[in-house]
Amino acid sequence: CLYVFLQLAALERQIFDFLGFQWAPILGNFLQIIVVILGLFGTIQFRPRYIVVYTVWTALWVTWNVFIICFYLEVGGLSKETDLMTFNISMHRSWWREHGPGCIRRVVHPSSPGILEDYSYVSVTGCIIDFQYLEVIHSAVQILLSV
Repeated sequence: CLYVFLQLAALERQIFDFLGFQWAPILGNFLQIIVVILGLFGTIQFRPRYIVVYTVWTALWVTWNVFIICFYLEVGGLSKETDLMTFNISMHRSWWREHGPGCIRRVVHPSSPGILEDYSYVSVTGCIIDFQYLEVIHSAVQILLSV
């Protein structure tokens, strides 16, 4: 039972993905949470179909997390600067980019006329660990919990 509760660590990840408006990881985390609950129910009630669904999903979940690791480490031509995680809907990025441990966030508003007032540049300095490594750590923990 402790194992299943550890699998629900995706809830923590879900919160931070919502804060960054990263729709692809939000969808994946949501499915993970649902399938873990089904897997728990299937195990307790001994429903073989639910256990098979959970097993297949776990393989997909590990694959997804390997993709996220490759994405943030920019392996194989992937770039963390693309809008892939937001389905190209918005320009949002990882929440950890601006709010990581030790990060000092400074917002600079443009003073030029003709530039929208709500548009601003965010400068981030002093991070103890870069955001991409935090995302990689999150995915690595999910892989370890799944295996």
